[in-house]
Amino acid sequence: MRKTTHAPGTIHRLTVESKALANNQLGDDTTRIVDVYVPAGHDGEGLPLLVDLVGYTAGGPAHTAWKAFTENVPERLDRLIGEGKMAPVVVAFPDCFTRLGGNQYVNSPVMGNYEDFLIEEMLPAVEKKFSCGGTGRRGVFGKSSGGFGSLVHAMRHPDVWAAAASHSGDAGFEHLYLAGFPDVLMALAKKDNSIEEWMKAFEAKPKLDGKDTMTLMFLCQAASFDPDPDAFLGLRLPVTLDTCEIIPERWENWLAWDPALMVKSHADAIGKLKGFFLDCGTEDQYAILYGTRRIHKALDQRGIAHRYEEFPDNHSGVDYRMDVSLPYLAEVLSQ
Repeated sequence: MRKTTHAPGTIHRLTVESKALANNQLGDDTTRIVDVYVPAGHDGEGLPLLVDLVGYTAGGPAHTAWKAFTENVPERLDRLIGEGKMAPVVVAFPDCFTRLGGNQYVNSPVMGNYEDFLIEEMLPAVEKKFSCGGTGRRGVFGKSSGGFGSLVHAMRHPDVWAAAASHSGDAGFEHLYLAGFPDVLMALAKKDNSIEEWMKAFEAKPKLDGKDTMTLMFLCQAASFDPDPDAFLGLRLPVTLDTCEIIPERWENWLAWDPALMVKSHADAIGKLKGFFLDCGTEDQYAILYGTRRIHKALDQRGIAHRYEEFPDNHSGVDYRMDVSLPYLAEVLSQ
């Protein structure tokens, strides 16, 4: 049952054979699905292109699938465009799900080179097929891990992306991750402190719980921020397994990817964008609010234009915030 009476756009499904993801240590498929939304009354030609980077434990097609009680992203786009609140755009939903449950959208010998996949393979495939996007007409957005991906891509590739939006994107790693390492180590201790044995047990389980996926998330981040090609699946942690003490050289590799720190050296890149949006809930249970505020503060201090908002909610179920970011992105990219 559709959640809107406005004319529906069309969802096209592409597949991209990726060289960038070849030889990833996880054994993940290098053939990737990309769902593409084209608004009603358009064939895509000449429209701006937005790319949706989903959060952890999701893949692009999850955002185009039916949802109970609320809109999926295409239905949201139908409504916003149909009501004249948003300029028409093409939206791509790449599937970047991995054996470790998700993605941070950066290059990794363990996960695969997803940064390259998105820029060098996915974008050309979509733009060629639908004659959309192009220089100055591309935007990237996402929430949580997807928000992190949007932040990092905006800072590292302002020549590719002209606008970006981050909803509760991972930032402020000392608040976000350090408190979680003890729970991860307690889970590993049940398998003789072996990541390999824990992964074998995890993948054999008939039913998963939140503690399982939280441990897996930390391993996913480790594969993204500090991979060890010589370890099992390239996985190592930045803390000692017995006493949970930070290993400085390992933790520094994680911090090198913290947007709250990256912004200090990449603020000028954000200044090159047509638009940069970030928000976070004031009750975010992962304390991402504080890292997001640091990004906002750093940009303000440098006089770099951006749009920053806080809202009274936590980290979960905040897709409704797209009602703010998507029209913003469409507007700046249509100029």
